[in-house]
Amino acid sequence: MNLLIPFTRACLGTFLALMTAVAASAVPVVGQAAPDFTLTDLNGQVHRLSDYRGKVVVLEWTNPECPFVRKHYDSGNLPSLQKAARADGVVWLAINSGHPGAQGDFEPAQVRAWLDAKGATPTAYFRDRDGRVGHLYDARATPHLFVITADGTLVYQGGIDSIPSARISDLSRATNYVRAALASIKAGEPVAVPTSRPYGCSVKY
Repeated sequence: MNLLIPFTRACLGTFLALMTAVAASAVPVVGQAAPDFTLTDLNGQVHRLSDYRGKVVVLEWTNPECPFVRKHYDSGNLPSLQKAARADGVVWLAINSGHPGAQGDFEPAQVRAWLDAKGATPTAYFRDRDGRVGHLYDARATPHLFVITADGTLVYQGGIDSIPSARISDLSRATNYVRAALASIKAGEPVAVPTSRPYGCSVKY
């Protein structure tokens, strides 16, 4: 019987190591396929990421009450980027993974009013209140952005730009990584900066 004890412990250790490796591999990796997901928008319409195969897709994690998000919306920076991207046929999906009652967990009518007030035009806005898709993408901040090519490959993930601040005055000096990634895709070129550190408020899981 004593011989079974170290064997069992060894098996348990191997199992835990395998589970850790699987969990690590579940995090989206730039250069690999973006994980598929299903979410329901403010109008009750179901969207699947795979439905948009053949189009470039941007995923934007957001929180209307986060100061960093307000910087990019109050200045018009994100709304103008959404508008330009959509004019090029890009699908823009805004996702709020805040838990029920969290900061920025607006009801649908509030979300619509906020989007209208800011001139924002995402293709769809989702309330991922159980955090399922946020955790699937390891979304850490608002804003945290992901760019996916028409063949479903993740080619950028990180912050919107190069200056991690909530000051509108910094926008003119910052390199907008998302704009640059979309321009590279449009030109048929590789994305020069495929990853950056996301900055902003923590996602309110």
